[in-house]
Amino acid sequence: MTDLKKTPLHALHVSLGAKMVPFAGYEMPVQYPPGVMKEHLHTRAKAGLFDVSHMGQVIIKGASYAAVATGLERLIPVDILGLAEGRQRYGFFTNADGGIADDLMLANRGDHVFMVVNAACKAADIAHLKAALEPELTVTEITDRALLALQGPAAESVLATLDPRAAKMRFMDVATLELDGVWAWVSRSGYTGEDGYEISIPAKDAPRIAQVLLDHPAVAPIGLGARDSLRLEAGLCLYGHDIDARTSPVEGALTWAIQKVRRPGGARAGGYPGADRIAAEMANGAARKRVGLMPQGRAPMREGVVLFADAEATDPIGMITSGGFGPTVGKPVAMGYVAAAHATVGTQIFGELRGKRQALTVAPMPFTPANFKR
Repeated sequence: MTDLKKTPLHALHVSLGAKMVPFAGYEMPVQYPPGVMKEHLHTRAKAGLFDVSHMGQVIIKGASYAAVATGLERLIPVDILGLAEGRQRYGFFTNADGGIADDLMLANRGDHVFMVVNAACKAADIAHLKAALEPELTVTEITDRALLALQGPAAESVLATLDPRAAKMRFMDVATLELDGVWAWVSRSGYTGEDGYEISIPAKDAPRIAQVLLDHPAVAPIGLGARDSLRLEAGLCLYGHDIDARTSPVEGALTWAIQKVRRPGGARAGGYPGADRIAAEMANGAARKRVGLMPQGRAPMREGVVLFADAEATDPIGMITSGGFGPTVGKPVAMGYVAAAHATVGTQIFGELRGKRQALTVAPMPFTPANFKR
């Protein structure tokens, strides 16, 4: 792993006994000594601290916020112009074929947009932004900041001990808070289905602030293993697995992220890559759909399991894209794509596991209720 990048918290992970693995070009902690199951359950019960510094942090500036938003709406099919200052929104880049080039979070910071993109896609995303927006706008990757996620029902009480304003934030609010003498860009968001915050801080201060948070009795360090099981239970997509450059937002069940003003008939409909395909699928439906899946046995069904309409069928109807054991629900859970005719909740289908057909039921997501502070 000598050629892998390291986050500003690398030494802290090692000192805490983390098992380090390659991930998106970085050496990252997959788990700590308590193990994935305990880390997962701790996050659901108290608060977990995640290092997500490998993700891309980007600032887009222009003559005004409106200029930035107008430019970005040529690339992203969500309402950026109507996003209030101090608020954040989920979105995605689309490609000419209507597929998802990456998913992201973007925030209105008054005179600029602050964006967080996936680690594996950040070089391509930044090149895409620069090619499409410069010189009218300026696109700057922020390389001197770390990114932490504090997630779980105790997250508010923990962060409020450092800055009481944290408690006043609602889900998807963004603010600048002072954490033990360090100014941090904070959003009330995360990718676990729990309440919590994502915290951008100067890299030089990251180890100390992380330790301050870990010193709170409710907080434990959490690795990529539990991050994956938490987001799966929450029904949240992992880019490159559940959504990719071939998957449309309609297939991915992400049309909730496309506001009315950007949909066909809206005041700013279309105008982004792949808009024709996405509009057609919104009107007529897509041939396949991302669904939740509940295996009926105790054996988890993981990514790559082929799905069939019945135990004897020879033609596949889909595939699992994420799957594993859900510690909170106490049973295996999965998500994947099935032909639209088989996507209704309650439909029984079959997955081929070790040469045998095992039953699954199409299930609603999330598998565990979200605990966001509205």
